[in-house]
Amino acid sequence: MDTFVLLSSNADSGFLSSLNQRLNLGDIIATVVFFTILMLLLKKFAWGPLMGIMDQRAEMIANEIEAAEQSRLDSQKLLEEQRALLKEAHTNAQSIVENAKKQGEAQREELLHTTRAEVGRLKESAALEIATEREKAIAAVREEFVSLSIMAASKVLGKEVSEEDNRALIEETIVKAGEGR
Repeated sequence: MDTFVLLSSNADSGFLSSLNQRLNLGDIIATVVFFTILMLLLKKFAWGPLMGIMDQRAEMIANEIEAAEQSRLDSQKLLEEQRALLKEAHTNAQSIVENAKKQGEAQREELLHTTRAEVGRLKESAALEIATEREKAIAAVREEFVSLSIMAASKVLGKEVSEEDNRALIEETIVKAGEGR
């Protein structure tokens, strides 16, 4: 192990001596001067435009972020407007349905009232017609009764009684019989 450490220390001293032989102080100074000049030139000619491009890029990214945020806010506002419109449409639809129900109920009531009035009118008309027909039937029965009575009286009496006298007598009897009821 000591041999290895010894070899490594010999290798280091050989490396350093080899490095010293290859390095020259003039080369080092020239390299530092050229590097400094290169950095100054880069700062003057490349660094400014490069930083300008970077600033433009940063500004463009900031504008895009701001535009995206504005777009998000606009979308949120539009969404809220759409929700409000949807709610209003729903309210209007409910109102229309309620109005239709009320109108249907009113029409039903009106139709029911009209039908009842028509039924009442038809009943009155039928009752009036029945009464008229009844009066006609009673008059026809009286007429028939009078004719039959005259014929029967003529046969019973065996002679002709004037039809007008007989008719007056029978009608008077019928009226008295009708009042007795």
